[in-house]
Amino acid sequence: VQLVESGGGLVQPGGSLRLSCAASGFSLSSFAIGWFRQVPGKEREGVSCIGSSSGDTKYADSVKGRFTISRDNAKNLAYLQINSLKVEDTAVYYCAAVRLDYWCWTMEKTYNHWGQGTQVTVSS
Repeated sequence: VQLVESGGGLVQPGGSLRLSCAASGFSLSSFAIGWFRQVPGKEREGVSCIGSSSGDTKYADSVKGRFTISRDNAKNLAYLQINSLKVEDTAVYYCAAVRLDYWCWTMEKTYNHWGQGTQVTVSS
């Protein structure tokens, strides 16, 4: 069971990135997916989640209107589209998964499978 994030990088304020989360060793179709981010010295923050059938999505207030979560179960992938990036979005972004029907949650303790993270740096 493995999750691998990709798509991070250095981007200017106002720019966009699309993060991907690829699953291997299991099918994502029965799993809720969460995206989290962490800045050194701070707790990991849940930014978004999506239910197994995409029927439920949630966003942290700090990212509403700028982040869009999606998934493609046929490809075993999940995505986080990040628009209008701000300097304060700089963090390591992690995807996580938990077997859960329909609903999702942005609480870290909900999830039992984690990727290694991808760095997003927003700077001019």
